[in-house]
Amino acid sequence: MSNWSRIVNIFRRNRLDREIDEEMQSHFDEALESGRDPVEARKAFGSPLLQRERTRDVRLAARLDSLRADVIFGFRQLRKNSSASLAAILSLALAMGAGMAAFRLIDALLLRPLPVAHADRLYFLTFPYLDAAGQTATADSFDYPQFRALRKAVKDDAELIAITHPSRNALHYANGEEGEKFWRQTVSGSMFSAFGLKPALGRLLLPSDDVKPGANPVAVLSYDYWTRRFGRDARVIGRKFTMGTAVYQIVGVAPEAFTGTEPGTVTDIFDTTMTNAQALENPHWHWFRIWVQLKPGRSAQLVREKLQSADHAYRVEDAKSWPDKPAQRRYEAYVDTRLSLEPATAGVSNLQTQYRTSLAVLGIVVLLVVLIACANIANLMTAQATARAREMALRVSIGAGRWRLAQLVILESALIAAAAGALGALFAWWSAPFVVSRINPPDNPARLMLPFDWRLLAFSLVLLVTVTALFSIVPALRISSVKPMSALRGGDEPHSKRRLMNWLIAAQVAFCILVIFVTGLFVTTFDRLAHQSTGFDADRLLTVETVTDRNKPSKHWEEVRQRLATVHGVESVAICGWALLTGNGWSSQIAMNGQWQQGSDETYFLSVSPGWLRTMKIPLIAGRDFNTHDADPGVAIVNEAFARRFFNGQNPLGRRFETVVNDKHPDYQIVGYVRDARYLNMRESIRPTAYVLFDDRQAGVDWATFVVRTTRANPMDVAQALRREMKQARPEFNVVNFRTQKELVEQHTVRERLLAMLSLFFAVVALVLAAVGMYGVLNYSVLQRRREIGIRMALGSRASGIARRVTSEVVSMLALGAVVGLAAGIASQRYLASLLYQVKATDLGMLVLPAVIIIAAALLAAIPPVIYAVRIDPAVTLRVE
Repeated sequence: MSNWSRIVNIFRRNRLDREIDEEMQSHFDEALESGRDPVEARKAFGSPLLQRERTRDVRLAARLDSLRADVIFGFRQLRKNSSASLAAILSLALAMGAGMAAFRLIDALLLRPLPVAHADRLYFLTFPYLDAAGQTATADSFDYPQFRALRKAVKDDAELIAITHPSRNALHYANGEEGEKFWRQTVSGSMFSAFGLKPALGRLLLPSDDVKPGANPVAVLSYDYWTRRFGRDARVIGRKFTMGTAVYQIVGVAPEAFTGTEPGTVTDIFDTTMTNAQALENPHWHWFRIWVQLKPGRSAQLVREKLQSADHAYRVEDAKSWPDKPAQRRYEAYVDTRLSLEPATAGVSNLQTQYRTSLAVLGIVVLLVVLIACANIANLMTAQATARAREMALRVSIGAGRWRLAQLVILESALIAAAAGALGALFAWWSAPFVVSRINPPDNPARLMLPFDWRLLAFSLVLLVTVTALFSIVPALRISSVKPMSALRGGDEPHSKRRLMNWLIAAQVAFCILVIFVTGLFVTTFDRLAHQSTGFDADRLLTVETVTDRNKPSKHWEEVRQRLATVHGVESVAICGWALLTGNGWSSQIAMNGQWQQGSDETYFLSVSPGWLRTMKIPLIAGRDFNTHDADPGVAIVNEAFARRFFNGQNPLGRRFETVVNDKHPDYQIVGYVRDARYLNMRESIRPTAYVLFDDRQAGVDWATFVVRTTRANPMDVAQALRREMKQARPEFNVVNFRTQKELVEQHTVRERLLAMLSLFFAVVALVLAAVGMYGVLNYSVLQRRREIGIRMALGSRASGIARRVTSEVVSMLALGAVVGLAAGIASQRYLASLLYQVKATDLGMLVLPAVIIIAAALLAAIPPVIYAVRIDPAVTLRVE
């Protein structure tokens, strides 16, 4: 009989049994027909049951048949212990689902290769620099003259591609219509051909589109934007739109799989670097990343060395144009910078940089929760295996092998894991997009591709096998080592069985303490970061980001400001270059009495209109605000950090300083002195800041932000009225974006809020699992020691003594686990330092809180078993035993 027939017969057992019975009956009938006595014939055939089993073994794949039988038996065991099985499945489903969700996020952001040709040959350039605090940091932005020099140096070995960070812009498809917001990426014309991409419609950008500044602006739409905005209408080719002062023509649609080079952001429109004409020759305008695609057979190290040589020559020449030589350390740090080639197989994005460590921590926390769940289920199944010792001893006595006993447990564990995996997949399907939705505020949401594909399937299978092995190996070894004689007599060493379970409890407690400890660090970080002072009042404040069709003088902006101030519900309106805490910044060097100050390039500048301080409610310490008689350059208002840095904290009114603006050295007199306010983000210390007048009567500006303080609790209530009033005042003024100042503040705590929320969730899960595990061990211990407890109570033991004996082993394991968990938590600070803010692992509160929580959970878990133990009736127990 073929192997395939034997496998098929496993799934047609009833039919096979009928065939075997019919065959045996036919042989018996033949014997009777030949004249043999029926009794003699039956004796000659032997036991019908034995013959049926032997025949079945020949016609079946015996090993697969035993697996089938054990699966059915395991399913019956799960139904028999339905409450415990359901608890095990749900706890493991939560842990496995969290693991799948974490993998989806990590894979989408950090691991999944870009859908381009030869992604393994892609790199991007980075370099170290000294930040405002004098610490070494890493940057990845370059200027265009530098890009040209580097591209020329390696033209035979690699293709260099300039790709900007995605930026939020506004465009108009027809005159007078409301501006549409979209994500724009400016790239080298060679990018699409270098990536080996083919258009979904029309053509893609070409090197010839990226030759002459400002000439023939063309754009390519992403497939996603083409679908959302135009419903995949092929007539989009040739259509034009206005962005800023330029008119673009749509020439094609990118392939569906390519959504840009930055995981977390789906680009809408691609245009060429030549459209940014004003930045092409500016050696100090760092506005894009440099991507490097190695040519076949070229070494990354060789290319890096050539780039390093060209970069050093460029920096030496550039330093000659500086207005004054800075500190030697900063000069050397700039000139002797070492370029690095970083892999870009999975793309490059700020989201990766911001969340790489966070996702690593999330992965570790999820791993700990999975281990806690596995230890919990292992304890449960060990207790069940011990309770089934007599059954297993009987199986061994009638010929079952040790492996067959282990197989029973492993298959039962596999059923639990499979059910948990199915439920976990549903949890991962919902939770991963939910986490992504919490990464950024509504106006700037992260968008990650989270498909259920073979990558997730492979990870899920590996996870399924791993967790099955983790929680089944201990009970399988326990049950396969059963001693028939001892087990049938009732067992002789219950303590050895409890000892292993107690060690598992110690591991659970250690993992739980670590999760709670890390949660305390993240929750405290979020609390302190979210509740620190910003230096201004963000309530009822709306920011209106605005662009014009071309540069407009300040008087036109002032006309619009006055018109907006008349809108019902508006308290005051002011103008600034950009709102505080948007991430935009302008820093420059400072000179006093003709002497450039060392390290003064850490000074921030912001152009503001008269009344901006009042609208922002930044307190004035001394001096005055700007007025309509002031002009720029001429006067400035500085903060406390400025006075501390350059005037030793003394009142700076009347003092003068110079700075650098577009190779000019404007001179300012300080007329106002104000309190510190946060400028760029919430984490950095407040830096010296000079506020200058929003007034450029020569060139004008084509974008700025109106800051509107409203009388409404929700500032967005007046947004549409402001848009209408702006159009009536100046039709060429267009709103790019409305954002509340509170939203801008809160966006700087998104990561911390997410970490606090997720870690708190997992801490609760870990705590519940650990408490259930401790309850299970204590309950099992009481059941195993009923006879001993009954004897002790009959001899006069007090309830307190019984309670102490019942809990003593678990208490020692609890203490051991707590010590190990706290030690691991303290050691983890060095890896979490970049995620923490004004909190240390050695703070007393951080050490005490996890211990108090786990002790409280242990006490709650111990109450039911202890009550059961002290209520044991000695007479009944001893009579039963």
